Amino acid sequence: MIPFNKPVWLGTEILRITEAITTHGHVAGGGPFARACEESLARMLGQPALLVTSCTHALEMAALLLDVKEGDEFIVPSYTFVSSANAFVLRGARPVFADVDPNGNLDPREVTRLRTPRTRAVVAVHYAGSSCDMTDLLDRCGRIPLVEDAAQALGATFDGKPLGTFGVAGAISFHETKNVGCGEGGALTVADPALLERAEYLRDKGTNRRRFLTGLVDKYTWVDVGSSYALSDLNAAYLSAQLDAFERIQARRATLHDRYVRELERAVERKGGYLVRPDPRNRPNHHLLGLVLRAREQRDRFIAHMKAHGITTPFHYVALHLSPMGKRFHGGEALPGAERLTDCLVRLPLFFNMTDAEQDEVIARTLEFVDAL
Repeated sequence: MIPFNKPVWLGTEILRITEAITTHGHVAGGGPFARACEESLARMLGQPALLVTSCTHALEMAALLLDVKEGDEFIVPSYTFVSSANAFVLRGARPVFADVDPNGNLDPREVTRLRTPRTRAVVAVHYAGSSCDMTDLLDRCGRIPLVEDAAQALGATFDGKPLGTFGVAGAISFHETKNVGCGEGGALTVADPALLERAEYLRDKGTNRRRFLTGLVDKYTWVDVGSSYALSDLNAAYLSAQLDAFERIQARRATLHDRYVRELERAVERKGGYLVRPDPRNRPNHHLLGLVLRAREQRDRFIAHMKAHGITTPFHYVALHLSPMGKRFHGGEALPGAERLTDCLVRLPLFFNMTDAEQDEVIARTLEFVDAL
């Protein structure tokens, strides 16, 4: 079998975990490996990042930082993972589902169309490690805070600026399916020092424990709402090895991604489909290779064809406005971009440890199917 994904494995991760246990003797949150990861992320992003237990929790923290409450609305692309909406729904806010462009990113014009006096936030999801026109999006947001779901986007930029650093907060994922990971983990990026200080309270169960650990106060106490969002130093140790090798990991993914494009793009386009490609102003991080076919029937037959040859090629999201929960909030309006991707998008295997022989097989079987359409 050729899986859709294998978690990155360098071989050095186990050494870091051993070091956390035997040398540092610190395996809970806030340990030396967590600090090392946060320093690496700050260098990559140009602003602070707090290591947390998941991208989902980072989004929940963003909703808390914005004091989202019942009666508020937030604009979110329908074609996304449930966490993009759930984090704000948990605070009592109502999602307003927006359509996406052919590459899966929020169409900025939707913000102008959907915003109301109740709009408390706009959530941009950087699909496949690229983004919409962020300059246009920020202009259309105006004073409405922008939150970036950059789960898939670490290492990607728009006009040279890292994705995850355009809004008031950004959420990054270190799930095992991401370019680098630690099984489960995430990070919250925050530019405003006041919000950063509060984010530290939220992460540490609403206490000022971090200020105590750094000697800024002589005891710590309960100062805000919060929860247990700090990532274990065992996970951080694993992650630190991969962050140290980030450029090597990215280079391999780029090689695999670009070969898929060279070998498949023209054949797919001749049959009326296309490959998901970034905006020219993006430097993508090659998180995934999405192939969009003409119809759902073709997509389903492609998945079955690849499975018959031992290759896993899953589709991605069911648009949230079509889901049982989403229908509670949505008025039934069609969102054709999100619906096209729900029906027609499929993802090809793409992971750091993928061999050239495995990619040869995926390409050959894909061309076999496409040429027969």
